[in-house]
Amino acid sequence: MKKYLFAAALLCTAVWADTIYPIDRAVMLEGGKFDFKVEFDKQLKSGDFKVLINGKDYREVFKKQGVFIANEDNLSASALVIKDVSLPKEGSYKVQVSANGKRSEVSWQVFATPQKAKAKNVILFIGDGLSVAHRTGARILSKGITEGKANGYLNTDDFPYMAFIGTSGTDSIATDSANSMSAYMTGHKSGVNAMGVYVSRAKDSLNHPKQETLGELIRRTSDKSLGIVSDAELEDATPAAVVSHTRRRADKSEIVGMFYDVKPDVILGGGSAYFLPKSVPGSKRKDEVNYIEKFKQDGYALATDAATLKEVKTKADKLLGLFHLGNMDGVLDRKFLKNDVTKKFPNQPDLTEMTAAALEVLSKNKNGFFLVVEGALIDKASHPLDWDRALYDTIMLDKSVGIAKEFAKNNPDTLIIATGDHTHGVSIIGTIDDNKAGDKMREKVGVYADAGFPNYEDKDKDGYPDTPAVSKRLAVFANNFPDYYETYRPKLDAQFVPAVQNEKGEYVANAAYKDIAGAVFREGNIPSNTDTGVHSVDDMVVQAYGPGGEAVRGYMDNTQLFRVIADALALGKDKR
Repeated sequence: MKKYLFAAALLCTAVWADTIYPIDRAVMLEGGKFDFKVEFDKQLKSGDFKVLINGKDYREVFKKQGVFIANEDNLSASALVIKDVSLPKEGSYKVQVSANGKRSEVSWQVFATPQKAKAKNVILFIGDGLSVAHRTGARILSKGITEGKANGYLNTDDFPYMAFIGTSGTDSIATDSANSMSAYMTGHKSGVNAMGVYVSRAKDSLNHPKQETLGELIRRTSDKSLGIVSDAELEDATPAAVVSHTRRRADKSEIVGMFYDVKPDVILGGGSAYFLPKSVPGSKRKDEVNYIEKFKQDGYALATDAATLKEVKTKADKLLGLFHLGNMDGVLDRKFLKNDVTKKFPNQPDLTEMTAAALEVLSKNKNGFFLVVEGALIDKASHPLDWDRALYDTIMLDKSVGIAKEFAKNNPDTLIIATGDHTHGVSIIGTIDDNKAGDKMREKVGVYADAGFPNYEDKDKDGYPDTPAVSKRLAVFANNFPDYYETYRPKLDAQFVPAVQNEKGEYVANAAYKDIAGAVFREGNIPSNTDTGVHSVDDMVVQAYGPGGEAVRGYMDNTQLFRVIADALALGKDKR
C-alpha cells in the first residue's frame, strides 16, 4: 500500500513533447473553471509560439493574458499558464499550439446543464475499494441465504439504475483513490496520487493545473449546502478530493487549509491530527495553526464523539466533527470485538450516525444540498486481506444508504448514487468448515457442492453477524498479495498485518501468524516492495435512485459521474 502513495510521484526528466492541459478529449462544464497550461519541450522566447482556440487567439477566447515562463523550474523548457479560466458556451473546441516548427493539438467538449434542476439534493455514497464480492459477502452476512436464495436484500439492491464505470487514470490503467475520486469530483482525468489537478511537470505539488471541484462549483454557482462524511481521515484522498488540488495526496496539512477555503457546511470524520497545532499532543502539523478554532470562530459547532454529535446536530447550521486523530475504527472492532484497538477513542459514532447527523443539518437549507458519504474502512481492511472487517464495514455503508433512502421517501427530489472509487481483486469461492476432518486448513475449504452454506447468526437482528468466528464461514481470497501466512480464520485481536519489512527493505510474510495451527505460507505475486494487496483494474458498479439517476446506464467513464451530478442539480448557472 505504501508504494502506490509515492512511486507515481516521480516525474520524467527526459525531453517532453509540447503538452496541453486540459488534455485531449476533456469534457468540461460550460462556465466551469480550470487552469490552462502549455508545456513546451524546449526553452523559447515569448514570441516563438502561437496558441489558437477554434482558430482564435487564446487571449480573445479566455479574456485573459497568459503568463509566459521562459525556464520552468530550471528544466530548460518554457511554459504558458493561464489560471482560473472557463469556456462560456457549450460546443466543440480545438486547441492548436504552434512552436519549434511543429504543432500540437487537442480537442475539448463543453456541455451545458439543464435550465431546471432534476433534483434538489444529491447524496453520493462511496465505498472505498468496493467490489462486487464485498456486496455479495455483505448480503450473505447481513441477510443470510437459504437454498440458494438471499433471505433479504441490501439497500442498494433495488436501485433501478446501474452501470459499469472505468476507473483508469492518465498515467496508468491501475488507479488509486485520489485520482479516481477526483474524476468524479471534477469531470477531468488525473494521475495516481493527484486530486483536482492535471499531472504536469511542475516540481511543486501544489502548482499543477487545477480543475474546479464539485465542492467549489457548488459554493461558486449555487446556494446549496455542502457536506462531507468519512470514517477515514478527512484529509485522505476520497473526502479530500471534494475540495482539494494537489499532485501529492500526502499534502494533508495543506488539504485542511483547502477544506477551510471551501468551508463545507458539514465535515465529519477522522484526521484531527492535521487540524491541531503542532504544540498539541497528537498533532501532525508543522505549524501552530489551529484549524479547529478557526472553524469554531466561523460558527461551526464541534463534535468530538458520538455523544456530542447527538447533542449539537439539532441546533447546528454548520458542523465539524472530528472523532479520531487518524482513521476511525471499524464497526467489527468497536461494536463486536471491543478489543484494545478502540480504547483511545471509545465513543466514535457509526457511519450511520454521521450520515443521519449530516442530513439533519444540511436539510435545513431550503435550496438543497450535495452530500458525500465515504465508507473508507472497506478499503483500509481490504488492503491487508482482512475480509471480515471489510465485510462488516460494507454492511455499515449499506445501512447508511438505508438512512438516505428513508430521507428520500419524504424528500423525493433527492438523487442517491452508490458506488466505489476503485475495486479490489477479491472473490468469494465457497466456505471454510472447521468441522471437516484433518489438520490442514486448506483442506477445510469447500468449493462447488462441497461448499454448502455458512452458519453466521444474527440473533439480535441488528443486520450484523453476532460474530465472524463461526465454524463455517465464507472463503474469501484476493487475486493479488504479498508474501503472507494464510490462517483461514478471522483476526479477532487486531487488523491483519500480512507482511513486514526485512533488513533489505523487502516485505516478507509476517512471522507472527506462522505458528497458528494450519497456517499456510503463500508466496506473493506482487513486487516485494509492496506490503499489502493492491487495487484491481476491474470495472466499478454504480447504482442510482431518484431523479436524474436515469443517466446512469451502460458503460461509463468515471469522469461522466460528474456530469450526472451537475445535470441533476443544474450546476454551473449563476446563483439566483
